[in-house]
Amino acid sequence: MNNSKSSGLAGFGILRNTTCHTEKKISVFFSIIFMSVGILSNSLAIAILLKAYQRFRQKSKASFLLLASSLVVTDLFGHLINGTIAVFVYASDKDWIRFNQYNILCSIFGICMVFFGLCPLFLGSVMAVERYMGVTKPIFHSTKMTSKHVKMMLTMVCLFAVLIALLPILRFRAYQIQASRTWCFYKTEHVEDWEDRFYLLLFSCLGLLALAISFLCNAVTGITLLRIKFKSQQRQGRSHHFEMIIQLLAIMCVSCICWSPFLVTMARIGINESHSKETCETILFALRMATWNQILDPWVYILLRKAVLKNLYKITRGCCGMHVINLHMWELSSIKNSLKVAAISESPVSSKHINLQPLSSTGQ
Repeated sequence: MNNSKSSGLAGFGILRNTTCHTEKKISVFFSIIFMSVGILSNSLAIAILLKAYQRFRQKSKASFLLLASSLVVTDLFGHLINGTIAVFVYASDKDWIRFNQYNILCSIFGICMVFFGLCPLFLGSVMAVERYMGVTKPIFHSTKMTSKHVKMMLTMVCLFAVLIALLPILRFRAYQIQASRTWCFYKTEHVEDWEDRFYLLLFSCLGLLALAISFLCNAVTGITLLRIKFKSQQRQGRSHHFEMIIQLLAIMCVSCICWSPFLVTMARIGINESHSKETCETILFALRMATWNQILDPWVYILLRKAVLKNLYKITRGCCGMHVINLHMWELSSIKNSLKVAAISESPVSSKHINLQPLSSTGQ
């Protein structure tokens, strides 16, 4: 009994000399607000996705809708599970010794924090790669990026995120209660063992790598869309380019601003070992910033679309009385229009037709 109880209380060492104090009312308020807004926004995004999937069943949009749905569902469950545990901890007055004697709840909380932190970042990078392939290689995208391949990628991404989350448990390393006594994660105080540093660096490096892939693919996609816009004389593609560039800029800004502080903080703790100067308040602020990314994800990927921008334009025009931009050319959906314009500019059939025209005229 003594051995089991001592192993079960392995994560409680930080409770003895805690230097981080959070006001209960403010903390509960933040947790409830984050969870409620996240659940509502992701639920609304799921409803819009289902409606869009019923209206548009083209092969070109199947992969995008599947990836977007997976991202929104992951964010929804992340807010629901992590938010419920956090509210329960606050409601129990953060008395971990009373309800977590064998460190089971802390382990579950830590696994969920790692999984629902990395999985949306991985899915965001996969979506960026998918958009890159759809714009720069439309023929390859339409033939190779099938629903079966997308489902296989989603399965691999989820399994990889689960493996990273379960790695400390498989190595018999318990997740630690953090100094604020409100959440569980890898060991972030008095990190001296190489394995504890490895987990922190692995989490931060994977997250930063996913952000870098998303940034690079979105940048190349945006440049490609601008080049197509300036080269193509077709008016039907202009509104789509305007819409897509706004989405790419919003995706890059939101992801980098929200996740960079937390990932960089974890990397600094892992590198600086026991000499890290990161305070509990800094870590908690960075965590809340990362939480906002999962709240804004559905609004950036799903709700920032043609219909919403068109309604905002009508409201702005009614209030200001100004004709800002001509929106009657918005006839096609964003994904379909980009594939069409990119396919026209890069199709070998069109280039062959252009090269054969002078030959036919000389022959006459």
